[in-house]
Amino acid sequence: MEPDRWLGLELRHFLALEAVAREGSFGKAATSLGYTQSAVSQQIAALERIVGQRLVERPGGPKPVSLTEAGQLLLKHADAIAARVAAAQADLTALGEGEAGTLRVGVFQSVGQRILPELMRRYLGSWPQVKVSLTESPNDEELLTLVERGDLDLTFTDLPLPEGPHEFVELLRDPYVLVVAASSPLADRETPVTVRELAELDLIGHKYCRTIRRLQESIRVPLNFVFRSDHNQTVQALVASGVGSALVPRLTMDPEDETTKLLEVPKVAPRLIGLAWHRDRYRTPAARAFVETAQAVSAELEVEAVAA
Repeated sequence: MEPDRWLGLELRHFLALEAVAREGSFGKAATSLGYTQSAVSQQIAALERIVGQRLVERPGGPKPVSLTEAGQLLLKHADAIAARVAAAQADLTALGEGEAGTLRVGVFQSVGQRILPELMRRYLGSWPQVKVSLTESPNDEELLTLVERGDLDLTFTDLPLPEGPHEFVELLRDPYVLVVAASSPLADRETPVTVRELAELDLIGHKYCRTIRRLQESIRVPLNFVFRSDHNQTVQALVASGVGSALVPRLTMDPEDETTKLLEVPKVAPRLIGLAWHRDRYRTPAARAFVETAQAVSAELEVEAVAA
C-alpha cells in the first residue's frame, strides 16, 4: 500500500463512514449529514480506494449495510480523530471568548444539591457575562468522556480518576455514613459501626458510584446490597421505610431528615470529590475562576462538616 494514498484522507470520509455505521444505510446516513445519498456513496468509495480495502458490506435490498472488520477497525480511529477536531474547535472558541461565553460543566446529584448552589451564587456574581451550562449524570466516567471529546470544559468527578487525558484538583473528602431508620436499634448506639456489622446488614447503595467498588475491595468483606438507586431521596426514603440501611457518602443524604439517622463509619475511606478538565486544552480565565471558586466553597463546606 502506497503511503501517499493516505494523504488523500479527509475528515468528511470519516464522518461518512461513522454515519453509515450508525444509520445502517446510505440514505439515512446522507439525511443525518445533510448530503445526498450519492455523495455519501462517493465518499465511502473514495475512502475504500485510499485504504485499499472494502469497508462496508452492501447486501442489497432491505437489509441494512454494515461495516467489515476493516471498516470497524478504521472507525475506531475515525472516532478519535473526530473527537480531537471537536476539542480543537472548542479550544479556539474558548480562546476567542476569553472571559465571556459559555462554560460547560458536568455535575452529579450530590454536588448539585450541596456544592453547586453556593458555588453558582458566588461565581455568577463575579462573572456575570459567563453562561454556565450544566450536564447532569450519575456516572462520572460518562462526564469525563464528554470532557475528553470536548463537549464539556470541566466536570465534577470522584477520585482517583480513571486513565485518560485529564488534570484535576481535589475539592473535598466526603466520608461514608451508615444511614438507618430513626426507629432502628442502631440509631441510638454511641459507638461507631464496625465493618463486620456492615457485612451483616441489608444495604442500599448507589448504582454508579466508583468509590463503593474500591471501598469493597479495601475492606475485604463482602457487603450485601439488596437495592441500588441513583436518586438520593429514594435511597433515604427506602431506609426510612425499613427496606434496609444505606452505605453512602454523607453529602448524598439530608442530615435534617428526622426519619433517618446518619452514623459514622470510621473504618471506611471517604469518597474524594474533584474537579477535572482536559490537560491538553486551553482553559479560559472563566474556567480557572470556576475551579478556584469551587475550591473555596468546598473548603468551607468541609470545615462545617467537621464542626458538626
